[in-house]
Amino acid sequence: MSVSIVTSLGRLKVELECDKVPKLCYNFLALAGSGYYDGLTFHRNLAEFMVQGGDPYVAARETEDGIEYYKGTNGPKGGESIWGANFDDHFHQELKHHERGVLSMANKGANTNASQFFITYGPQSHLDNVYCAFGKVVDGFEVLDAMEKVKVGKKNRPVDPIVIKTMLIHANPLADQGLTI
Repeated sequence: MSVSIVTSLGRLKVELECDKVPKLCYNFLALAGSGYYDGLTFHRNLAEFMVQGGDPYVAARETEDGIEYYKGTNGPKGGESIWGANFDDHFHQELKHHERGVLSMANKGANTNASQFFITYGPQSHLDNVYCAFGKVVDGFEVLDAMEKVKVGKKNRPVDPIVIKTMLIHANPLADQGLTI
C-alpha cells in the first residue's frame, strides 16, 4: 500500500507496512485521507539524521513574499491521532531504521504516538524500539535529497518552509479487510 506525500519540493512515494503494523498505518492513512496533513510542514530538518512533519500547530501558506509559517488550527500543538489521544507503540522486528528513507512515528516518549512522523536521511539504528517504523520511501529520493539540503534556522526549522501540499492514497487494503485494532 503506498501514499504519495506531495510537497513544495516534489513528491515522495512511501510504501506502508500495513500487514506488520496495522494500527500505525491505519492512523496515518486516516489522517492523510481526511486532509489533516494538507498545508502542514516538515518543521524539523536535521541533515544526516531526519526530517519531521505532521504537527498541526506548524502550518505554512503562500503570500506575496513567498511561503510563511503560521500557527495552524487543525489540532493541538504536537498533533493528535485519529482516536484523539496518543496511542501505544507498535514495533515489528522486521521494521528497523537501517536505511535512508524509513518512515516512522515521532513521539514525546513511550506510547505517545499521534500525528507527527519523520523520514530518515540514513541508517539510525539507535531509533529502533524507541520510534515505531511503519514504512519507507520507494520513489522520490531526489526530493528527499533536496529536503536534506534545505537551509535551517532556529529549532532546525527550514528557513524556506517545506509544505505538505497533500497526500494521495494509492490503494487502501485496510478498507477491504475489516481490520480489528
